Amino acid sequence: MDRRKFLLRSTVAGGALLTAPIFDTWWQKGRAGEIPDLVMTRGGKPRLATKEAVAALGGMERFVSRGDIVVIKPNIGFDRQPEQAATTNPEVVATLAEMCLEAGARQVKVFDRPVNDPRRCYVQSGIEAALKPLDGVELKYVDDRRFRDMRIGGQVLTTWPIYTEAMEADVLINVPIAKHHGSARLTMAIKNWMGIMGGNRSRIHQRLDQALAEMAAFVKPTLTVLDAHRILVANGPQGGSLDDVRHPEVIIAGTDEVAIDSLGATLFDMKGGDLGYVRKAAELGAGEADLNKLKLREIPLSA
Repeated sequence: MDRRKFLLRSTVAGGALLTAPIFDTWWQKGRAGEIPDLVMTRGGKPRLATKEAVAALGGMERFVSRGDIVVIKPNIGFDRQPEQAATTNPEVVATLAEMCLEAGARQVKVFDRPVNDPRRCYVQSGIEAALKPLDGVELKYVDDRRFRDMRIGGQVLTTWPIYTEAMEADVLINVPIAKHHGSARLTMAIKNWMGIMGGNRSRIHQRLDQALAEMAAFVKPTLTVLDAHRILVANGPQGGSLDDVRHPEVIIAGTDEVAIDSLGATLFDMKGGDLGYVRKAAELGAGEADLNKLKLREIPLSA
């Protein structure tokens, strides 16, 4: 059963950066030509790092076929500029969109459901300007009429209004930024799905970890690319002060968002198990949180 058919069956009618040596126990070279579970680039400009990370996973052609409709879901939640590290790096988003077109995508849609005014968020994030030159790419505002109650089947989220354009796409690419969050501790891949949730999202905050884990088990992204070129280490998720921004110049890519969040947590001197929603998502079978069980590849890039 393909991704679209599987998901549509669920529709209901109607501060401190971690230093490099700790990775030595995880990185496995693997056999020549073997595709790793996770790729992490270090250094380099966002465009080059994004291209290298996806190439190491087998290239965008592994994920996108000719004629596909692709949805790219970045974090554009706040009225912040790229330097403030509250929204996904525009170069990462534009590079992924361009790669999708090169792989044969018929259309690429990019959207989020921001907390602040969407018009300002799209402009201030730099994403609107970055995507403008790309024919076949549409930066869209979320239309409330396109949310539909879907059966999540969880303890907290039995049903919830989910944005249909995300769920009906042939290819769904999650492109979060790694940053501090006051309630969840960190927001990365899994929490980025709040941007396709409708309704009153504040209702889930009393059992936030469980709700996020249930979303991770429900949504099936084709590819996840975590932007950690800049990260926000305090006063997230909105931030605002450049004093709270660090520059690890890291991109992490893979198909398992639980694993990606586990690796991303190490950039904040944490483990995946320190995040309640990562632990619960792994328990629900949404992915692998134990990095020792995964094949990982690190790619150092020059500036």
